[in-house]
Amino acid sequence: MTPFAHAPLMRSSTPASPLPPAADPRPRVRSESLFRNGNSEVLIEHGDQCYRLRLTRQGKLLLHK
Repeated sequence: MTPFAHAPLMRSSTPASPLPPAADPRPRVRSESLFRNGNSEVLIEHGDQCYRLRLTRQGKLLLHK
């Protein structure tokens, strides 16, 4: 059993095309706004858990529990 067994698998006969930013209803946040003042890590509270979002020296994002 995979860790994602609870999530239904969505299949479509046509590939999904990404929405242009103006048409996408999801909130959008620029990573530069999170990592101001030289910070390379932010804390994200989700329910009773705290996650760390870290910006690496290579410019990649890592999410840690």
